[in-house]
Amino acid sequence: MKDVNNNCKIALVQAEPVMFDKDACVRKALQYIEEASAAQAELIVFPELFIPGYPIGMNFGFSMGKRTEAGRKDWKRYYDASIVAGGAEFGMLSEAAKAGHAFVSIGFSERDAISGTLYNSNVIFEPDGSWKVHRKLKPTGSERVVWGDANQDYFPVTETPWGPIGSLICWESYMPLARVALYQKGITIYISPNTNDNLEWQATIQHIAIEGKCYFINADMVVRKESYPDDLCTGEDVINLPEMVCRGGSCIIDPYGHYLTEPLWDEEQIIYADLEMQLTAACKMEHDAIGHYARPDVLELVVKE
Repeated sequence: MKDVNNNCKIALVQAEPVMFDKDACVRKALQYIEEASAAQAELIVFPELFIPGYPIGMNFGFSMGKRTEAGRKDWKRYYDASIVAGGAEFGMLSEAAKAGHAFVSIGFSERDAISGTLYNSNVIFEPDGSWKVHRKLKPTGSERVVWGDANQDYFPVTETPWGPIGSLICWESYMPLARVALYQKGITIYISPNTNDNLEWQATIQHIAIEGKCYFINADMVVRKESYPDDLCTGEDVINLPEMVCRGGSCIIDPYGHYLTEPLWDEEQIIYADLEMQLTAACKMEHDAIGHYARPDVLELVVKE
């Protein structure tokens, strides 16, 4: 491992998106970036699909072999609220990262610039305004009716003063080989934008931090039923949802698998923490999954990037 700066001040933003409204989501993100930058945060992390929100519980009129025109209208509304990488919204976020001298990670629904396909994506902006996008490899369950499988941007990593950082989105972290693909790039900070507010997920993220000997940034959101637009064509999908649709649970796990910050439930808040980056090397004395605790003569991962 290369030498890294000893400390990273992180701002983990657990916030509620403005559902189906990309402009309002971008404005909210800019406000949080400004607030976190004023607190001297060097790395600012947002949840999955913060722009324009994760439509939990909606099916957009899909059933086996069938679909509805009402669902198609809602999907097109979500499509219109999705953003093109490198577009105007990226310009504003990039400028905010530059102004705050911070790395900024944020989930967004990506509208392909050529095809009509959406992708569940995450972008990391650098303090110089440059950026890298990661597209979710395999949308989970009914997500497949909204977003396509990644066809590029599989495992990008961003070089930082604290080592390489990368992201896997939500249940991508249940793909063991995807995790190893990131480990092989030497990541020290593993960013996980997601919507997993179940307790079993907490066990998962502790395991991954231990396995990868990295900091695990569990970036979840809060979503309330009242936040959905009241003029959806398929509003019946929302009626039976609980009042608190997603409770959050954002937290930071250290390379030993311990909570650096405890899970936060049911509220919006910026979680601040100082990451002691020397731990990511010290923890590898007895276990390094891609080094002395690997058997490349027996097991080999081939990544087709």
